[in-house]
Amino acid sequence: MTTLARKPDARPEAAHPGLLGRLNWLRAGVLGANDGIVSTAALVLGFAGATTSRTAILFAGLVGLLAGAMSMAAGEYVSVSTQRDSERAVLVRQRRLLAEHPGAEMQALAQAYEAKGIDRALAARVAEQLTAHDALSAHAEARFGIDADALTNPWHAAYASFIAFGIGALIPLAGFAVDTTIWVTVLVVAVALAGTGAASARLGGASLPRAIARNVGGGLAAMGVTYALGALVGLTL
Repeated sequence: MTTLARKPDARPEAAHPGLLGRLNWLRAGVLGANDGIVSTAALVLGFAGATTSRTAILFAGLVGLLAGAMSMAAGEYVSVSTQRDSERAVLVRQRRLLAEHPGAEMQALAQAYEAKGIDRALAARVAEQLTAHDALSAHAEARFGIDADALTNPWHAAYASFIAFGIGALIPLAGFAVDTTIWVTVLVVAVALAGTGAASARLGGASLPRAIARNVGGGLAAMGVTYALGALVGLTL
């Protein structure tokens, strides 16, 4: 009976450095684009229900794009800055503990590896070797899930959110600019939401039909509500 030998350079996907971080950025980009699509489409259709002025509708959409993108960027910057500050505080405290109580900290590191399922004797050896190599990075990763050499960057998060939201918001605006028929915009948005739903399902390993249905259904509901409110306001003015 023959067995297939594993290639020496083959590594599990999770072993690639930075892979999880890249996946998180991709998810954030997909979600930002999705927010841009839904919020701008809802705004455009809300104004379309209240007025027939193409200029007013497109201007409102552009203002919504800029306001939404800036809001997303500011929110991400604040959120990630808070996370980065917390990570730095953990590293400062851990560096102090390593200097003051090296023995106790090495034991804590060994216990962290043991809790992950490693044999006690092996966990102690791993902790000893990693402490000799880079004690701070070993503790940060094993005990706190922090990459000491690649802390989150709030500016990167802000730029990514601004761009992703802006790209998503341009889709319903482009659809309305090409054809002011409401159903054309709805169709364009539905297709775009199906795409972002499929992307999020693929990245998260979720059910493709369910993710698409949820994404498209939520977007259509938002557009329907804002259009109805806009039409109601248009009738009363």
